[in-house]
Amino acid sequence: MPNPSSRIAGLTPGGDDGWGLFYRARALKAAGEPVLELTIGEHDIRTDPAILDAMHASAKGGHTGYAAIPGKPALRRAVAERLSASSGVAHGIENVLITPGGQAALFAAHHAACDDGDVALLIDPHYATYPGTIRGVGALPRPVAARPEDGFQPREADLMAAGDGARSLLINSPNNPTGAVYSDETLQAIARVAEARDLWVISDEVYDTQVWEGRHQPFAGLPGMFGRTLTVGSLSKSYAMTGSRLGWVAGPAAIIGHLSNLATHTTYGVPGFIQDAGLFALQQGPVAEAAIAAPFLRRRDIFLEALAKQQYLRATPPAGAMYVMLDVRATGLSGTAFGEALLDEENVAVMPGESFGAAAAGHIRVALTLPDEMFAEALERLFAFAARAVDARTTA
Repeated sequence: MPNPSSRIAGLTPGGDDGWGLFYRARALKAAGEPVLELTIGEHDIRTDPAILDAMHASAKGGHTGYAAIPGKPALRRAVAERLSASSGVAHGIENVLITPGGQAALFAAHHAACDDGDVALLIDPHYATYPGTIRGVGALPRPVAARPEDGFQPREADLMAAGDGARSLLINSPNNPTGAVYSDETLQAIARVAEARDLWVISDEVYDTQVWEGRHQPFAGLPGMFGRTLTVGSLSKSYAMTGSRLGWVAGPAAIIGHLSNLATHTTYGVPGFIQDAGLFALQQGPVAEAAIAAPFLRRRDIFLEALAKQQYLRATPPAGAMYVMLDVRATGLSGTAFGEALLDEENVAVMPGESFGAAAAGHIRVALTLPDEMFAEALERLFAFAARAVDARTTA
């Protein structure tokens, strides 16, 4: 058999990028083990039946053939109106490409920004797929650490130094995995770096409906930034449509034209009946989005209450998204070792911080994705395990 390309074989040179723990937890659940899973960002509810009814009606109505590759005009217009309202910058359908989920949008955006061998910046901690996405387009990922003591807000000096010779910068606010919502000061600093280093900014805003403190400021809405920003969005988190794979990338019309050409040669668009369901979902508006987000705010508060009752582990209270980064270094364990032992001893599954970059070492990511009572039970087991680990360390 011929060898695979170096590009595909080198997507994840570190192995499974920490997903091994997730796969082990899923295997235990499949075998009947009562695992309490706080791993991936999957809602504990399914897609609203009314959205599925709209999808079914569209499919039964014949929208099962090839759809317009850039996306149906009505859906592109609805996304454009949403972006115009949130950013304060006018978007038209020519500024929006519909994609098979946010991940495809990230891949397309990096294709637009980077040539082979270009350096692409990303903030560390980062979502686990980011480095592989960058490598997949032939670019070179260059992480820039955001520190826990700064609330995981990146520093301007660090970005400026790393940006020398770079082509793009990938940001994510509200942030997965840290829950950070970038402050106005941070966003303005990023804008200064983007101008000084002539960077494309790829702004992953899929958690824009999950903000608990502060506000979400679309990066494209900052003065002078629309022309160098590619905004990634999705209905996965805002409407619990993770399996429908419906997202978008928005930006200058000329770039969206090129990305439409890329879609012709890759995805060939998104099924029309899924797009129609997405349009129906967006028409439900902010009230529906707030209802989807509400459980995660409630569980954030459950987490913070449980955190305050123990003395060993620390966390920066998340300002958004459906996750908490928990510092477990007091146990003497790495995030990976903590997660493995927690699963073995308590049947609670989390994601090790090492899955999300070097800056998250010694942390775990806790997803706020179980029903409230089960979530509280999982936290009780987690903190009890941590206390035993600290005691064992201090008495050794």
